[in-house]
Amino acid sequence: MSEDKRKPSTRLIHDGRKHGGFDGAVNPPIRRASTILTDDVSKLYGGSKSLYGRMGTDTQETLSDGLKSLENAEHVQLAPTGLSGCALAMASVLNSGDHLLMTDSAYGPSRRFAERYLARMGVPTTFFDPRITADAFAALITPETKAAFFEMPGSLTFELHDLNALLPLCKQNDVTTILDNTWAAGVFFKPLDAGLDISVQALTKYVIGHSDGFGGAAMTNDRRIALKLDQTANDWGIGMSPDDAYLAQRGLRTLHSRISQQGRTALNVAEWLAEQPEIKQVYHPALSTHPDNTIFNDLFSGASGLFSFALHCEDAAALDRFFKTFQLFGFGFSWGGFESLILPCNPQLKRSTSDRWKSGTYGTLVRVQIGLEDEADLIAELKQALSELH
Repeated sequence: MSEDKRKPSTRLIHDGRKHGGFDGAVNPPIRRASTILTDDVSKLYGGSKSLYGRMGTDTQETLSDGLKSLENAEHVQLAPTGLSGCALAMASVLNSGDHLLMTDSAYGPSRRFAERYLARMGVPTTFFDPRITADAFAALITPETKAAFFEMPGSLTFELHDLNALLPLCKQNDVTTILDNTWAAGVFFKPLDAGLDISVQALTKYVIGHSDGFGGAAMTNDRRIALKLDQTANDWGIGMSPDDAYLAQRGLRTLHSRISQQGRTALNVAEWLAEQPEIKQVYHPALSTHPDNTIFNDLFSGASGLFSFALHCEDAAALDRFFKTFQLFGFGFSWGGFESLILPCNPQLKRSTSDRWKSGTYGTLVRVQIGLEDEADLIAELKQALSELH
């Protein structure tokens, strides 16, 4: 990918002004409305905009414009959560009798949607190893295969796909490609520029960025797919609340600064962890020791603040001491906010293609979300926690 395409854009910071007329306010107001009145009855059905609030107001339109700039997208379909954005993307391009290919490292709820809901729709799913070769991937494509779902890096285990080898196969076989881009947040990787059909984000994470709202978005440059996304959202009654949309468009203004600082701190913490004897392996794609580091350097312009590592230790009592030491790192799900989090992952790790992950020989898997705290303080707390393993 060229440097120009990988360079983060900050145009989205100013997009709120085009919906001006707010007495000079930098941010547009939150416009809450279910019914929107018109003084012309002909506009009830023939107007340029919907008069029903679920379809969005200026608040959602401001956010959509920012996301278009962020992901270099022509169409944005907002959703109330990241999961609903992923589900919307899949359901919009699949019909009964179709077949889905999904990375084995996909976000757990996305995987569950495929295994439960899509299966009831009559759409079987085949999971593939995130590091699958082109030949092995081609062997999985059937005449019924209509979509492939990717996620980079993989949830919990942080693998990268060899998109340069896999995407041409999808194009040749008319397979619609979807990628969960939440980790890079549209700042460090732009899937639509790389040739994918749909980019999905959980705006809950880095875009909102303060752990106080929910949101999702599916973005595309294909008009045919855009129409399907719009129709499916309308059929399902999907929309994003004006309050959450406001939080997301506000978060866009500081997204680049926050994620860049979190990414720098996270990489330094990952490098420190990799040198500790208690650590079995660190899973951070920006590390030179990561198996997919070449792909990372080719496609990504930077890294965010989320990664994982494996401890040698599997003793329950020692691990209990390890986790009890944390104060700066909170225990909680989600990520992308300003606060650091730590999460034991073994209970939720589900894989069907990798013997290593299925067999449990990886040790104790721990995921960390690095926030905006001082780097030295975070490392000091991790150092104290590791000492408890002895």
